[in-house]
Amino acid sequence: MIHKVVAHYIGGRVVKGVSHDINPKRPFCHIRTEENSNVSVKLLDLKALFFVKDLTGNPKREESRMLETRDPRARGWRPIEVEFGDGERVTGLTAGYPPRDPFFFVLPVDSRSNNVRILVNLAAVAHMHDGHAG
Repeated sequence: MIHKVVAHYIGGRVVKGVSHDINPKRPFCHIRTEENSNVSVKLLDLKALFFVKDLTGNPKREESRMLETRDPRARGWRPIEVEFGDGERVTGLTAGYPPRDPFFFVLPVDSRSNNVRILVNLAAVAHMHDGHAG
């Protein structure tokens, strides 16, 4: 399966494109950029890998931090807030808390978000807490 992704590196670099070989258990993935070049991405160098609906997105859109009542995505998932070392915060849902692996997935609580899911590098997290999103 081909995914639209935006790779946010710990140092601030951003790479956008598509990938078909993402596996959190493997150290690398590859992204074909919009300029049609292939970039080898070391997952440990990333803050997070954002799986997106659209590579352009809307940087002015404010994400909701509240889970919608009766959102079916909440079944079996737990609310979480993640703050990265650069200050960015993500409010979402995760399958397990606390994470047991170096990488874990978060679903944004805003169902209208451009982000479908986020692969978070635990090493890039400054603070994280379990609780009701909001």
